[in-house]
Parts: sequence; structure tokens; C-alpha cells
Amino acid sequence: MTKVEELKQNLVRSFAQPDESWQTSDRARHYDGTLSKRLARGTAAKQMGLSVDIVPPGKRACPYHFHYVEEEMFMILEGRGTLRVAGEMIPVVAGDAIFIPAGPEYPHQLINTSDAPLKYLSASTRADAEICEYPDSGKYLAFAKDSPETLLRGGRMHRVKDDLDYWDGEI
Repeated sequence: MTKVEELKQNLVRSFAQPDESWQTSDRARHYDGTLSKRLARGTAAKQMGLSVDIVPPGKRACPYHFHYVEEEMFMILEGRGTLRVAGEMIPVVAGDAIFIPAGPEYPHQLINTSDAPLKYLSASTRADAEICEYPDSGKYLAFAKDSPETLLRGGRMHRVKDDLDYWDGEI
């Protein structure tokens, strides 16, 4: 492999056309059919994430949530929809850039409220450890990038109602 080929493999990703590298979300009825491509995965970048998503009409990109550590930025490329943020609904259209800081003040969710696909880029910081909370469902996700399999790699999802005492189960 030439130096140029190696650099391109480690640094460049295309999202011009959906292909077999895109993931389809066949989750709950509100999320079916969303196409996503995680562009930063497998690159040399360690602290930045970048994805492109295409959300069908009437669907939601992800559950309403907020991050305790990571910040996110969304750039609407095509279509229009609604940003649900901090309990409010804000119309968004192609050309809009959205900046979401970490913290419970800005739970957020993108919803395609139009009759055409909504395509957007999402960029984020990639923390080594993160807690993400989901106000609608009363759950939270804790994960750490480089922890051993037995700890938080891949994350652990819990419900707030199942909160345990610090000493629970300890001898």
C-alpha cells in the first residue's frame, strides 16, 4: 500500500451515496428505516465522531437524551424537521447548524416531521467515558471506550428507578 493509499484509508470517508457500509435501524416503530454511517469509525481520529443519518418521513433519529460529557453538532443537509430540545419543538431546515452542549439543560432529539427524507451530519466529541440519560424512559447509559469487557465497554443501560445503595451487595 502506498503512503497516499494508507493516508486515505486512515483519514478519508465518503458519504455521497448510501452503500453496504451504511447501517439500517430497524428498532421501535418510531425509528424504523433510519440509515446511518459512522464516518469516524476506523479512522485515525480518537476524539472526534462524525456520522451522516437519513431519517424517513415521520421517524425519529434517536430517543430524547442528553450527554453528561460529550457535545454534539448537527448540520441539516437536506429536508426539514423538528429539533426537540429542552422540552420545546424548534423547526429546522437544510442549511441549519445545531450546537448541543453537554448537560441536563439540553436533552435533544431530531424528528422528521416532513414528508421527505431528512439528511444530516452529526459531529461529536468522543469521551473516554460517558453517561447518557433518557428522560422519556427514565434510563441512563454508562460506557467507557477502553474498559475491559467485564466493565463498561459497550455500555450498560439501567433505569433510574432501579438505583442501588452504594453498599448494596458488598461484603
